[in-house]
Amino acid sequence: MECAIPEAAAGPVLRCGDGKRLDLSAPRVMGILNVTPDSFSDGGDFFNPEAALAQAYALVEAGAAIIDIGGESTRPGAPPVSVEEELRRVVPVVEALAPALPVPISVDTSKPEVMQAAIAAGAGMVNDVMALRAPGALETVAGLGVPVCLMHMIGTPRTMQQAPRYGDVVTEVRRFLLDRVDACLAAGIAREQIVLDPGFGFGKTVEHNCRLLRELNRIIDTGLPVLVGMSRKSIFGRLLNQPVDRRLPGSLAAAVIAAWQGARIIRAHDVQATVEAITVTDAFATLG
Repeated sequence: MECAIPEAAAGPVLRCGDGKRLDLSAPRVMGILNVTPDSFSDGGDFFNPEAALAQAYALVEAGAAIIDIGGESTRPGAPPVSVEEELRRVVPVVEALAPALPVPISVDTSKPEVMQAAIAAGAGMVNDVMALRAPGALETVAGLGVPVCLMHMIGTPRTMQQAPRYGDVVTEVRRFLLDRVDACLAAGIAREQIVLDPGFGFGKTVEHNCRLLRELNRIIDTGLPVLVGMSRKSIFGRLLNQPVDRRLPGSLAAAVIAAWQGARIIRAHDVQATVEAITVTDAFATLG
């Protein structure tokens, strides 16, 4: 199966460890590929390796600039997965896709062992909801020399939605992320290889999420690329009273708001619609 993407324009890039680059001169879409049986939106859909491979090709054809592969659900209350099981789910898919896809692969994990194995298999970026706080994670990513996305979260996926509280959610999320940037720099990770994610839905109420999105510019003004992942999340279920498979309009609205403020990566399930929405947004923001 062949995939093709338009040649990227010159501009800021992430130098992915697989030799591929992610151009961030305009907002890009990260396609979600969960190889899990229990993710909140598509759990079980791509647990079969053949289904996962077919979906990855479809995401690239739809316009994804990077594919994010995760083998452990981070939905609220999700049970933990062993290192061995996560490796079994993720590594064969990365090995099959890395030489075939024209775009980089990101591995969505907090485990240093999975980071190491996935990058060795051909992935080119680490996307960590724990912001490299697991023992050995900082040193592992520093040694791998790949880009990393640092996400804010209170607690763990098992506990994060148990009455989260903040004095000022934007200030506290921003401070946490900058502290993690400092830890990365001290460990030898290059600043130009760091992406920030405020962690929408991870230890945050609807009100927290709304304020974070409304004031996203305060995270963007750090000067580091910002990733926003709000696709199909429960905030849209609560705001719109819609089930997970009918949350595309809300997800697109959030993607547009984020891209308009300067987010560089939008993580999404519905890639083609998201690519079209942020392409129009970027045109209005930059042309004329």
